[in-house]
Amino acid sequence: MSWSYEQALAYLDDHTDLERLGAGTWEPPTLDRMRALVDLLAEPQRAQPVVHVTGTNGKGSTVRMATALIAAHNLSVGTYTSPDLERINERLSRNGEPIDDDAFAEAIAAVAELEGLSGIRPHRFEILTLAAFRWFADAPVDVAVIEVGMAGRWDATNVVDASVAVVTNVGLDHTEVLGPTRADIAGEKAGIVKPDSTLVLGETDPELLPIFEAEKPAALWLRDREFGCTSNVVAVGGRAVDLFTPRARYDDVFLSLHGAHQGDNAAVALAAAEAFFDRALDEDVVREAFATVAIPGRFEVVARSPLVILDGAHNPDGARAAAATLEDFAIGGDRILVVGMNKGRDPIEMLEALGVRAARAVVATSADWVRAMDAREIADAARSLGVDAEPVRSVPAAVERAVAMASEDDLVLVCGSLYVVGEARRALH
Repeated sequence: MSWSYEQALAYLDDHTDLERLGAGTWEPPTLDRMRALVDLLAEPQRAQPVVHVTGTNGKGSTVRMATALIAAHNLSVGTYTSPDLERINERLSRNGEPIDDDAFAEAIAAVAELEGLSGIRPHRFEILTLAAFRWFADAPVDVAVIEVGMAGRWDATNVVDASVAVVTNVGLDHTEVLGPTRADIAGEKAGIVKPDSTLVLGETDPELLPIFEAEKPAALWLRDREFGCTSNVVAVGGRAVDLFTPRARYDDVFLSLHGAHQGDNAAVALAAAEAFFDRALDEDVVREAFATVAIPGRFEVVARSPLVILDGAHNPDGARAAAATLEDFAIGGDRILVVGMNKGRDPIEMLEALGVRAARAVVATSADWVRAMDAREIADAARSLGVDAEPVRSVPAAVERAVAMASEDDLVLVCGSLYVVGEARRALH
């Protein structure tokens, strides 16, 4: 059947969206719906090799960098990510270009037709995942780089059999769903490892290593053992990093991203690409890919005088990385933070992780998102830490207020949630 883009969006909106509902409506985990539906689609997830990426932080950046490295070898790369910042099309891309509206509508319509034939009612994320698999198979692409939605073992993407499985790190996030300990969370993320996978493991906690070893990957590459980043310093416009993999060293590589954590993500992405090709990569190709990679919403500079930066850090570990990255910027003025976050976060913990006491002011806000925390709660938390704060309900108005407060020498950081960053990005553009 032929659908318009608007019909495709309406169909998606008519299905359960676990991203919106959160943990309060958690169901017993199952891949039964996905397995049945990919069978009806003739298993499009097997049409090309897959690099499958999970992790508490850094997986989106790692996916983008791995995509850039593989595409630089003249291969067509399909990339599936979440969430989107401005348009849902961003989640499905080929060689860095989002799917167009007509192709998106066609892929969603094909999934809807399956629902009618099978009687299986998928969730919204499952629909998008199936649409991505089908689009990649039909394009076709040479390789797919797939980002896990949450955890791994029971994620809708885990019907793939990845040739390379990537775990960036393991932190305490989504504990209400995945379990209270890092070991619990590691066990869920380890579920993406398949018998033929090379596991690229960025998590170095020795107590967690046996959990990943128990999945019996074909090979296991561990950060700081088989691969890593040995030098990671500030450079104009990004970082200068020294990287090593099992087969090569890449010294003084310019990375066009801000933050020491991106050097660590680059090491993971480089190892993943090398594992995919099963050989060392051409050094010039690596340099070109890393020098030009761009990741929207990840310490993205969108304006100057005042300097305005967007960063989607949405948990305490990510917030600490954002605070550390701020130290790389020499500014003559003050910091002003625009902060919004989702319900379930501890606002004081998040604000402290962001180094809020070093800011002149906080403009608290709420995204147009059912799980957004009330801006007043964030402002109250900031005041309790001794920082001037005011709530501004809409994100565009909050950004406008912060910029109006700032002098040309100040820095405005918009952070706390990718949904906040997406709304800010739309407003600023």
